[in-house]
Amino acid sequence: MNLSAILGLLGTLIGLIRALPQLMGLIRTGRANGVSPDSAATSAIVSFGWAAYGVLTSQYFVTLATGASGAVFLAITFCALHHGRRVREIKVAPVWFSVLILAFILRKETGLGLVLPVSILVSNIPQLYVAFKEDNLSDLSLGTWLLSVSDGIVWGSYAIIEQDTAIMVFGIFQLITSGAIVLLKLIKDKKYKARVRIP
Repeated sequence: MNLSAILGLLGTLIGLIRALPQLMGLIRTGRANGVSPDSAATSAIVSFGWAAYGVLTSQYFVTLATGASGAVFLAITFCALHHGRRVREIKVAPVWFSVLILAFILRKETGLGLVLPVSILVSNIPQLYVAFKEDNLSDLSLGTWLLSVSDGIVWGSYAIIEQDTAIMVFGIFQLITSGAIVLLKLIKDKKYKARVRIP
């Protein structure tokens, strides 16, 4: 097994599990403080777009990882709405769904390959905004976003070997935005605990 296949398998594994900590946290606590349903819904749409791209380009590791991740992000969206977030927060997801459909209609996999790398930036920005704006991020899963950082590193490395620019740009944007969310989560949690005197 070559390095590309190993990274593909690792990326697939991360893709299968990266959103699970957030979903399990929402189910366990019944709260959604700091969780962006718009980011989750957009992530689901983007993940399904990547799954389609993987099929069209015969990169089945990409399809498996992102398809599974998309299903979990969809579940997170519904859980977050069920636990207090508002439907009106979902603004980016329907717009980006239309963008991906249009890109596919116009240019098939080439169109998706052009739009999908930017999509991770688009899908993570709502969560970055909520993490910046809200003081209580207690229900935002640190595990999910640390796995997202790893996701960016692994797929970025895979893309270098496979010389796939679309996946490489995805990896860079995933690493930067997820890293910023992790940083905000750590900072805000520390401040929130100090303010409410949580031991």
